[in-house]
Amino acid sequence: MEFTKYLGNRKPVTIAVVGAGLRGQTYARLAETTGAGRVVAVAEPDPARRAAFTEAHRPASVFTDWRGLADAGRLADVAVVATQDRLHVEPAVALAGLGYHLLLEKPMAPTEPEARRIAAAVHEAGVIGAVCHVLRYTDYTRALKALLDAGRIGALVSVQHLEPVGWWHQAHSFVRGNWRREADSGPMLLTKSCHDLDWLAYLIGATPRSVASFGGLAHFRPEHRPARAADRCVDCAVEAACPYSAVRLYTRCLDDGEDWPLNAVTGQGTREAVLEALRDGPYGRCVYDCDNDVVDHQVVALQYDTGVTATFTMTAFTPMQRRQTRLFGTHGSIDGDGRLLRVTDFRTGLTETVDTHGAGGHAGAGHDGGDEGLVAAFLAAVAERDPARLSSDMATSLASHRVVWAAERARTTGTVVSL
Repeated sequence: MEFTKYLGNRKPVTIAVVGAGLRGQTYARLAETTGAGRVVAVAEPDPARRAAFTEAHRPASVFTDWRGLADAGRLADVAVVATQDRLHVEPAVALAGLGYHLLLEKPMAPTEPEARRIAAAVHEAGVIGAVCHVLRYTDYTRALKALLDAGRIGALVSVQHLEPVGWWHQAHSFVRGNWRREADSGPMLLTKSCHDLDWLAYLIGATPRSVASFGGLAHFRPEHRPARAADRCVDCAVEAACPYSAVRLYTRCLDDGEDWPLNAVTGQGTREAVLEALRDGPYGRCVYDCDNDVVDHQVVALQYDTGVTATFTMTAFTPMQRRQTRLFGTHGSIDGDGRLLRVTDFRTGLTETVDTHGAGGHAGAGHDGGDEGLVAAFLAAVAERDPARLSSDMATSLASHRVVWAAERARTTGTVVSL
């Protein structure tokens, strides 16, 4: 992805960031790195995050919450809303109403009525709006979509798609972390995997018409707590033998110089600071003694209005890897691992391997270049007043979110849900 190809001689798009956490920081940095965007305002309640963001980007206007930004009128072309999931709807609706083009971190909102409010606000204001479905904007996705659209495997019949969450990522984000409880954020299928159901709809080029789902919280429960386990990893007699040891995870990040997920635990890069945070903070808790309730595994079966069928599996019990997908057509098949696409032609029996990170492909950080691709496309859409620069709008994202909510209804009721 050549980010600068979108720029031309245009002036930078001005940006107000609501929520200066990891995602807000990422989008701001990407926008400013090449001059495509310029951050002019930030709204962030946490003093440390607000100060760090202000030092990095020097916005002219700084607010302690989104209401202060809204009360100031329209200060920028774009509002990036990257607050916690349950705090999306009010700033998104208010800022769209003021005429801000809206880049909204996924998921749109925890519930369908809230998501509909956002989509309606964007439509009524006549602004450009997009949800951060970054998987659409990778070189891997573009290459795979091009193969399907060119008919390389004939007519698509069925798809298998796997999201390998990773054992330690599950423990960090969905057992100890901010997304552990459905009441505080949303079901895991929404907070983690709305990317995937949106991505499948994009590749298949159709809308699901019926959904079934199964899954639950299998392992991270009190009854699986080992004998002699302590409430916190730093005090635990069996910590060294536990695959979910917080001490091992975060000290390894420290030793390897990895910012994430360590920066969610402490802003200080010393072993003493890490151990202190694990002794007192949420990330040091035993994974069998947390207040988590989101699932750790789930399967979704989908039938699309074209007749294509698909299955999606999300599981915690893997290494943290790129997503893996198998696509079956009438003339061939494709096996993809997030980088390589192995295309088998039934007519010749030959398999071609396409390396989407080679020959100019993007293997960059941030969802393999998807973060960068999304920001580039969104700022180009705003600068040119051309929503076609984006592969989806708010209505499209609302449709894919509705599939998530339907799948959750199917899982909790044991039924097949029609859309």
